Amino acid sequence: MGNDPRYASMQMENTLKPGQQRHPVWGVVVFAVIVVAGLFYVKWSPYYHRAFVAADRHSIGQSILMGTAASAPAPSVGAALDYAIVYGKAVWQALVLGLLLGSAVQALLPPQWIAKALGKAGFGSVAAGGLLSIPGMMCTCCAAPVVVGLRERRASPGSAVAFWLGNSVLNPATLVFMGFVLGWQWTGLRLALGLLMVFGLGYLVNRMVTPGEARAADAEVERLLAQAPQGGVFGRWMSTLAKMTLWLVPEYLVLVLLLGAARAWLFPHVSPEIGNEFIWIVAFAIAGTLFVIPTAGEVPIIQAMLALGMAAGPAGALLMTLAPVSVPSLVMTGSAFRLRVLVTVVAGVVLFGIAGGLVTTALHF
Repeated sequence: MGNDPRYASMQMENTLKPGQQRHPVWGVVVFAVIVVAGLFYVKWSPYYHRAFVAADRHSIGQSILMGTAASAPAPSVGAALDYAIVYGKAVWQALVLGLLLGSAVQALLPPQWIAKALGKAGFGSVAAGGLLSIPGMMCTCCAAPVVVGLRERRASPGSAVAFWLGNSVLNPATLVFMGFVLGWQWTGLRLALGLLMVFGLGYLVNRMVTPGEARAADAEVERLLAQAPQGGVFGRWMSTLAKMTLWLVPEYLVLVLLLGAARAWLFPHVSPEIGNEFIWIVAFAIAGTLFVIPTAGEVPIIQAMLALGMAAGPAGALLMTLAPVSVPSLVMTGSAFRLRVLVTVVAGVVLFGIAGGLVTTALHF
């Protein structure tokens, strides 16, 4: 009887905590298919072909910020709509994929997986979150639903921050585009400071967790693991997807419209008058942190500004700040992090932007 597989299965069932049920294997399979097929269609295949374009033309398109003009259009409803349309065409597929993955993390994966892999307060979970982000290659807003899903499944704040920042800052495709378009010294700077930003800020955020918060998080993980699932897995997935879509997308669209209208306020007329003075570096670091762009959008923006005569210092600030966060992504992840965590991330990104500006100035990029 002890060697009977059916008896072993019954023993394993009896070790489950009260209320805990086995997670269906098909949920994990569906999640894996969405990850591989979705990323291949939306990210991996298009970026592979785009890399050859960047190598051949030393360009990946016009600046989404202001096109070929020296300044962004004056604030208006038209400017807001024009930017939202162009931006929407660039990111809608990735946003849909982000919503699918963010809801699937909560419904299709066994709840203990995320807690065990990313739930610790040490550097290990931060490293795992940062490494898991690299294949995603999403912009900050499209990664936001996945970050929310990870936090709902009790990933530690630091690992979720590393995943969030790593998607855009350590994006391999963007690094390749940057090398062919701007020069490989820009890629090296982005990679060096990007590694410090992703893993350093992630570790700092985890260190901010108090013992009381850690105990509360552990208790919540235990409650989550012991909680009996409500309804079928597919039904929970669709319900979670609908809630995330209705909650995140409207506020996201409104903020994109507002930033599209405010481009002229955030980014002044670009000319050789914008030099390497510290005030310009700080100003562009702050503006880049607030503004929202699609994946790799910083590359043509910086290329256009340099062509108009702007100095390398402000461009270095934009190199490190345009991609990691934005006002819309901060709002979208507002429920996933405490306010002090978001303030720390914003301050950290601005400081890394200033560092990028100072380095490009010192090294005469």
